[in-house]
Amino acid sequence: MTRPTIIGLTGSIGMGKSTVATMFESNGVPVFDADAEVRAMQGPDGELLQAIEDAFPGSTGPHGVDRDSLGKLVFGDKTALARLEAIVHPAVAQKRAKFLSDNADKPLLVFDIPLLFERGGHEAVDVVVVVSAPAEAQRERVLARPGMTEEKFEHILSLQVPDAEKRERADHVIDTGTTLEETRSQVDALIAKLIHRDE
Repeated sequence: MTRPTIIGLTGSIGMGKSTVATMFESNGVPVFDADAEVRAMQGPDGELLQAIEDAFPGSTGPHGVDRDSLGKLVFGDKTALARLEAIVHPAVAQKRAKFLSDNADKPLLVFDIPLLFERGGHEAVDVVVVVSAPAEAQRERVLARPGMTEEKFEHILSLQVPDAEKRERADHVIDTGTTLEETRSQVDALIAKLIHRDE
């Protein structure tokens, strides 16, 4: 039995990665969104709440993890961050393994991984797809987000592999600097190509 082709979907902040992930999903390609899984596990009644509260007292409440409180406890503290990652990463790995086994009969699967290159995840996927848009479009989208400032945006960019380098290292690039229809047709064409790539 052939296993699914795993697509690593990535892109810098504001490039339209979530939009593209939704397009894959609406085409019947299952998407594993690690960030969404983490949010769910840290949300109200989330399965990681107790472990996080035990490790970082006062960082959770009725609404789940208090991101501001937890952020203050781990920001700039490598040991604290490692402690948090030791709780979160194995739980995400379990969810991913379940996702793989639940969808073992599908031709394509998408792993939505914002920090694919930064964390070395590109080695665990078959095909890397980078979502990209012109820098002005990216800046405009990100600065339109609530609570976003120029400083925050610059800081986030400084932690991410530059867009030009991501495009260079990608197997395929989806350009979201165009209309939604054009982006969708790029996704459709890529899905068709990947499904038939071994024929």
